[in-house]
Amino acid sequence: MTQTSEAAAVARKPVPRRPRVHRAWFVAAVAFVTIIGAAAFRSLPGLLIDPLHQEFGWSRGTIGAAVSVNLTLYGLTAPFAAALMDRFGIRRVVAGALTVIAIGSGATVWMTAAWQLLLCWGLLVGLGSGSMALAFAATVTNRWFTARRGLVTGILTAASASGQLIFLPVLSWIVQTHDWRPAAVTVALAALAVVPFVWLLMRDHPADVGLKPYGGAEFVPKPEPVPGAARRAVGVLLSAVRTGPFWLLAGTFAICGASTNGLIQTHFVPAAHDHGMPITTAASLLAVIGVFDVIGTVASGWFTDRFDARRLLAVYYALRGVSLLFLPLLLAPGVNPPMIFFIVFYGLDWVATVPPTMALCREQYGEDSAIVFGWVLASHQVGAATVAFLGGVARDVFGSYDVMWYASGALCAVAALMALVIRRAAGTPSRA
Repeated sequence: MTQTSEAAAVARKPVPRRPRVHRAWFVAAVAFVTIIGAAAFRSLPGLLIDPLHQEFGWSRGTIGAAVSVNLTLYGLTAPFAAALMDRFGIRRVVAGALTVIAIGSGATVWMTAAWQLLLCWGLLVGLGSGSMALAFAATVTNRWFTARRGLVTGILTAASASGQLIFLPVLSWIVQTHDWRPAAVTVALAALAVVPFVWLLMRDHPADVGLKPYGGAEFVPKPEPVPGAARRAVGVLLSAVRTGPFWLLAGTFAICGASTNGLIQTHFVPAAHDHGMPITTAASLLAVIGVFDVIGTVASGWFTDRFDARRLLAVYYALRGVSLLFLPLLLAPGVNPPMIFFIVFYGLDWVATVPPTMALCREQYGEDSAIVFGWVLASHQVGAATVAFLGGVARDVFGSYDVMWYASGALCAVAALMALVIRRAAGTPSRA
């Protein structure tokens, strides 16, 4: 064959076309849907406090203790789940976690004693949800993305709020119309429905499909499975606790959990009901927080790619604290304009703290950042669990939740100051 004919043959040979949309975005989409499905169970605890109190006579402190166990395990499981994902892969861990959530939620329909609530909702759902925590989002983001990490973190964090938005009004209607048991079954079925999507569409690493991470300049080989997941998680913790930034990040995130999951998500509906507001109306307001949380968290991810994460955290916590101080004045039988303003404002700030916190973990701890963030998230849930329990006790003792709103507002001011003193990692470029 002549040189000319060879050149012509080469010219006619089809050149593989790069996909227009990087596979990383599809993986992120599956993760988004997965977190939405898992978020269904997080919409339920605040709706169960009054029905369980009325049916079984359990105190709000007892019910709050079950929620507290759930939130604590949600946080403590996260770092081990991140290490398990390094060992066994994302798909296996997440599919197993969703199944455990479904079992725990479904089993509550047969409970007759408070210890069974602690076992099903506290232990099983807590362990399953901990494996679906934001450490999962951190693992997906770190593996599949080099560019746009802040934005993707914001999107995946917002998925939890989207799940609340989708399920909270539905679950409140089910509880109000058909009792709490059908609502628990709905949560179980929602978690199970996501399992096939995870198993069929999720991939553990870009190397599994022969791709570079999105925005990466070089192909990254898939690392070998890391044995000893528990040992690694504990080892990373022991290393991180020797550094000042870890304690500041853990402290601020504990206050974040106390003022969101522990306080508003768990106690806003019963607190509003104490002031004469119908449960469905209060639940709808909580769902509206979810609407604006999506906007606020995605915007926070965009800001995190461009501005100093420390300053962002300080602003977020300061504004949240101010809003909580005004909440006791806004609760009423009806929905008034100041309450709508609070809901919109609080929604924009709800988990806007996650993208800058995750960015600071990456900045400080590099390849171990997902596991470190898991431990920071554990502090978030310990804070949430503490306030979930204390909020119920405060209601039993004082007859209202007012002391909890004021105390959480003051804690947010402390968190704002803590964020400002986190030192910058060596070699980190300065941002506005």
